[in-house]
Amino acid sequence: MTTTSPQVPTIRLLFSVLVLIAVSLGVYRFYAGLGAATNLNDAFPWGLWIGFDMLCGVALAAGGFVLAGTVHIFGLKKYEPFVRPAIVTALLGYVLAIIGLLMDLGRPWAIWHPITMWQPHSVMFEVAWCVMLYTTVLFLEFLPVVFERLKLVRALRAIRRVMIVFIMMGIILSTMHQSSLGSLFVMMGHRLHGLWFTPMLPVLFLISAVAVGVAMVIFEGLLSGVIFGHRYPARLLGDLAQSLPPILGIYLGLRLMDLNARGALGLLVENSFESWAFIVENLVGAFIPGTLLLSARIRYDRSKLFWCVLAVIAGVVMNRLNVSLVGMMASSPTGYIPSWMEVLITAGVIAGGLLVLSVMIQTLPIRRTPERA
Repeated sequence: MTTTSPQVPTIRLLFSVLVLIAVSLGVYRFYAGLGAATNLNDAFPWGLWIGFDMLCGVALAAGGFVLAGTVHIFGLKKYEPFVRPAIVTALLGYVLAIIGLLMDLGRPWAIWHPITMWQPHSVMFEVAWCVMLYTTVLFLEFLPVVFERLKLVRALRAIRRVMIVFIMMGIILSTMHQSSLGSLFVMMGHRLHGLWFTPMLPVLFLISAVAVGVAMVIFEGLLSGVIFGHRYPARLLGDLAQSLPPILGIYLGLRLMDLNARGALGLLVENSFESWAFIVENLVGAFIPGTLLLSARIRYDRSKLFWCVLAVIAGVVMNRLNVSLVGMMASSPTGYIPSWMEVLITAGVIAGGLLVLSVMIQTLPIRRTPERA
């Protein structure tokens, strides 16, 4: 038997208000245009909706392909209780990222153009197709949850027979576009600050996505226990967290080797806003949690594990915002600060996703974990 926190109705009410405000502002944005609703301009055309809604949203949804690969490809079946929640979260994450992209496009009604107007040499074309295909794959991976809820036994058996194909496709597609998002900024070398510009951005984006995918799965598992009473065993959460120190170590090692190879280590001590942003991003988001999680005493303590994975999530969010916003500021003649409408629309998109997720958790067979300490 599961219990729901008494604060949930109040939180849902607040989220609903945020969603209504965001919808109203979204209507205004489409009616009045980007110029009236945002602080974007020709010198700084990508802002909060790309930097946070798209780049961070896609990265935070990486748990879907990470856990699917871990369980179904590498055969670590003990982590199977995490797969369904990770798939559902990934699906919602990609839908929300697409909504953010629609808000940012100057002509959102033309979003279907990559389907028929092929540009195979374009990184953005590849990202568009991978996102479309992977969102479709995530929907197909989500269907067993629906079929089980509706007791469609034959449909459930049929889709399970081919599920491994969808899982393999999802891993390939997600790997491609997680790295391709980094490729978009490789092409901006003339604008991106030297601390973040590197030909290795695609690799770094992929590795950090894997790390935050694991962190998000643990984070959601811990929150689910507090809010909905679905408590995962502390041992299982801690075992999954064991993968974070080596992933974060590889990530940090590659970053330092890259800075050294490019002769950019001196930028770390220039005492600028960018240098401090870079240090905080890697210290708080990678080095400290990666070091702490080497200790079993930290990994198997729910509260300490929570703060460690939250730091990893914050570090990846900071990285994506540093690459897309902070790293571009010095080369921009105008600068950029998101308008209040951009902020509220983003908050409404997040609130909407959390509302849908909370309803799905309570109405669909997503989590079937025994209540254990």
